[in-house]
Amino acid sequence: MKPTVLITGAAGLIGGYLVRSAARWAPQWEVCGLSRAEADLTDRDQVKAVWRRYSPSLVIHCAALSRTGACEQDPARARRINVEATRSLADMARDVPFVFLSTDQVFDGSKGHYVEADEVRPLNVYAQTKAEAERVVLENPAHSVVRIALTAGTSPTHDRSFVEDMLRATAKGTKLTLFMDEFRCPMPAGALVRALWEFAAQPRAGCYHLGGDERLSRWEIGEAVAGRYPELRPWIQPGSLADYHGPPRPPDLSMCSDKMQALLSFRLPGFRQWLASGIPNDSDPWDYASARAQ
Repeated sequence: MKPTVLITGAAGLIGGYLVRSAARWAPQWEVCGLSRAEADLTDRDQVKAVWRRYSPSLVIHCAALSRTGACEQDPARARRINVEATRSLADMARDVPFVFLSTDQVFDGSKGHYVEADEVRPLNVYAQTKAEAERVVLENPAHSVVRIALTAGTSPTHDRSFVEDMLRATAKGTKLTLFMDEFRCPMPAGALVRALWEFAAQPRAGCYHLGGDERLSRWEIGEAVAGRYPELRPWIQPGSLADYHGPPRPPDLSMCSDKMQALLSFRLPGFRQWLASGIPNDSDPWDYASARAQ
């Protein structure tokens, strides 16, 4: 029998891609995708029941309350989902590899090109809960934290990725201001999950960064996406953080992924390189199977 891998957040963006891509990138695993509808991970008894049912040999924990606005509105709920549920799962997985997906937002964005050893300084509730969950996970010296970058993809519910957010907003006639001085290392979901599957095949303890091989401004990202979705172009405009009034926004969350790259069989792509790779118009542009061989 194949060993079982438990993937939480299977109805979300990354969890959904992991489940769908397992046959291609991880045929050695029996995949169990777990969504919120199937188990409430904030209920420790339900977590124990899940563990008894599947007895997984590996856990990839993707489930989270990741909307920054929702976290700000209900910090207690954010902590239950992002910290306490993670603690319950990590406790159950004390003797098996456990890969926790965190975020580039644990940094304050004051310097950019972050490496794993840089000090975390979260600016919002979402980032604070993810930083706390990282500490919980790393209490077990055999467990892993993977901080992922801004990810483009198509989620099962069509409302989880930043590309989907852009398409929904502009379909309603909303003009989007994209900052020319706010930077990320965006990543297509297909390449990100291929990297996660390769990492899971040889899990290493500690913290790792996983992002695209290109530092882009929000405006540059928007222009690249509009090249794929021309209907966006009339609705995006450049702007500056200097004119922004609202909750703190980290200006530069670019990450160095060299530590992760050294473990992989392929080069992590740049975002614009990916979109230029000749993906058929009738396929998911963010799925690795759709792109030309990298």
